[in-house]
Amino acid sequence: MHQVQIDGETLTIEDVVKVACQNAKVKIPEDVKTRVKRCREVLEELLEKGETVYGVNTGFGALSNTRISRQELRQLQTNLIRSHSAGVGKPLSREIVRATMLLRANTLAKGYSGIRLETLETLVEMLNKGVHPVIPSKGSVGASGDLAPLSHMVLVLIGEGEAEYQGKVMCGKEAMEKAGIKPIQLDFKEGIALNNGTQLMTAVAALTVHEAETLIKNAEIAAALTTEALLGVSDALDEKIHKVRPHEGQATTAKNIKALIAGSKLVQTGKEAVAKNDRPHDPYSLRCAPQVLGAARDAIAYVRRVVEVEINSATDNPLVFPEEKTCLSGGNFHGQPLSLAMDMLGIALTIVGNISERRIARLLDEKLNKGLPPFLTPPQSKSGLNSGLMTAQYTAAALASENKILAHPACVDSIPTSANFEDFVSMGTTAAQKAMQILENTEHIIAIELLCAAQAVEYRGPEKLGIGTMKAYKAIRKMVPPLTTDRALSGDIEKIKQAIKNETLTAVS
Repeated sequence: MHQVQIDGETLTIEDVVKVACQNAKVKIPEDVKTRVKRCREVLEELLEKGETVYGVNTGFGALSNTRISRQELRQLQTNLIRSHSAGVGKPLSREIVRATMLLRANTLAKGYSGIRLETLETLVEMLNKGVHPVIPSKGSVGASGDLAPLSHMVLVLIGEGEAEYQGKVMCGKEAMEKAGIKPIQLDFKEGIALNNGTQLMTAVAALTVHEAETLIKNAEIAAALTTEALLGVSDALDEKIHKVRPHEGQATTAKNIKALIAGSKLVQTGKEAVAKNDRPHDPYSLRCAPQVLGAARDAIAYVRRVVEVEINSATDNPLVFPEEKTCLSGGNFHGQPLSLAMDMLGIALTIVGNISERRIARLLDEKLNKGLPPFLTPPQSKSGLNSGLMTAQYTAAALASENKILAHPACVDSIPTSANFEDFVSMGTTAAQKAMQILENTEHIIAIELLCAAQAVEYRGPEKLGIGTMKAYKAIRKMVPPLTTDRALSGDIEKIKQAIKNETLTAVS
């Protein structure tokens, strides 16, 4: 069993995936425990001196000018969590909830939040024992972080709300009892330390980036297989072209596609094409695959860097600085860095889906597919009686168009909250959730292209494929047989989509 240590400094996207999707255990190192305790001690000292500390002995947001008495400090934190548990909509997936809990624990482990060690330990124990709060997916504007979603998480920590435990949804108190975990009573600063931050949007972002990196490799496989199916021209992959326009992603994609089709008897050079009275180069959806997919690669790399910084950041407010023995209020909870990055990721993945849909259309159009039957209808069947893969392109077109709507940036929107005190918000969680939906849509589009390209290869001769594309073709055929007569295609598409997500094709190609 994998084990992931949280220290607030070194957590990776891969660690998040291990905990969220593979149930890796989480451990708090001893030096982190010491750091968390010291931060708490400093905060206690500040309160003993009578200092006013936002969110500790004041109200919240527009109510921050209200001073709270010492005897009401615990109730203040509990009230905060209850009042802010106002989310709505379909509950978040188990994986997203686990990622959110891990990231909240990791930022607390940095030692700037002023919570008690036992509170952090209880949150980690919930993760390790599989107590997963039921968190509604909507309700965050991504400004004071993910207030509503994180509050629903904290409800279970205090024995309230709802949780999923061992596959069943029950009240939070019951889930904690069954798992043998004692709920905590929030002390001063702890409610705001737990629900102020960008952990939901970061959780969604981390999981989406991980899958996006896998998707782009599958998009290159699809482009390579389609290039062969359409008897494409290989000149556009020559490294000399990409050296004189040295975008890293572009060069990587060209290199990958070239390696996939190495040894192919279906592609040709520009000179060979001219000798056959054909065009010396391909349409843009084939010829410009390195430039388009490469740009998406570079965008994903940028987003990864932003997410990895955010994973290991202190994002709650206020923050306690033990060395200086001071507590400062700022805006690290604001999700703008992630909002901008996740909008970029959504746009990049939309483009990946758009160019794939154009290749699908070319594979199915007898006027453009260089001698293949219309809609790749089975050779022994009657065209007209059988529609072949006609409607697979409809689905790809529907998904591509949905992506274009979802790609509208959330980061340029803002709506005031808290009586205009929180007057500029990030919409970071919306950006992240949109990007995740675009990712899933694009996985389906690439699956459809792979389905169509594999069928087209049946007419060209699979034995003529390149080294990498041959492996991908064989992997597809283990899941989906060739089309010999019309059949329902949804199951085929889902099988290939799952193979994309599980890295089945990239593992063999």
